[in-house]
Amino acid sequence: MLKKLAVFILLLVLFSFKLQAPLADYKVSTGTIAFKSDASLELIKAQSNELKGIFIAEKKQFAFIVIIKSFKGFNSPLQQEHFNENYLESNKYPSASFEGKIIEDIDLSADGTYAIRAKGNLSIHGVVQERIIKADITVKNGNISIKSNFTVLLADHNIPIPKVVHEKLASEIKVEIKADLVKK
Repeated sequence: MLKKLAVFILLLVLFSFKLQAPLADYKVSTGTIAFKSDASLELIKAQSNELKGIFIAEKKQFAFIVIIKSFKGFNSPLQQEHFNENYLESNKYPSASFEGKIIEDIDLSADGTYAIRAKGNLSIHGVVQERIIKADITVKNGNISIKSNFTVLLADHNIPIPKVVHEKLASEIKVEIKADLVKK
């Protein structure tokens, strides 16, 4: 009887350690952010492979950032220059960020793909907008991958479109994010 009680207590202790073990913190190992402006006269695409970020699993908090000048792939060097100088004003506003919290409860110890909503502050061009952005999180062998597609309205971030380029620059920009996270 004493042996069974000792085994039972040992199992309880081991089980409670598993429940109380803190979840890991993660950082972006590889991350890309791409955008597309699909206007009537011109398609503009650019991408940055320099997305950085962290995810604190226990608190479900995250923060991602990208340096604006890291975007490449424009139709021409002049277009990239206009993007940095006239629209995003990257010398004045050098980065864009999204930080907040995952709304859903997800089990990061179980492999699988989870549809989540991330609520937080999206900061572009010095203007912060509270947003809820949908994403898919895939957990595999303790690593996390994130994919998200969403839109950004230029007007929401005080990015004006001059009439002369109105047909070449969309007012709604499509954004795609892909990131692989590893334990810190």
